[in-house]
Amino acid sequence: MSTTELAWFKSSYSGTQGDSCVEVAVTERAVYVRDSKDVTRRPFAVGREGWSRFVGFVESVPGA
Repeated sequence: MSTTELAWFKSSYSGTQGDSCVEVAVTERAVYVRDSKDVTRRPFAVGREGWSRFVGFVESVPGA
């Protein structure tokens, strides 16, 4: 599957001003991340377990 075929959505952690938007796409094996302002750049992928640990860390940071 090419990354253009993925169902991308804006991350809830993206800024509300429109200047720092991150989009993610979830598959069975990985979570893909890209900059919504430049979708021509190659996204990066992280395993679902690693993504869960990352999100858990972000949620635990005061003010995040």
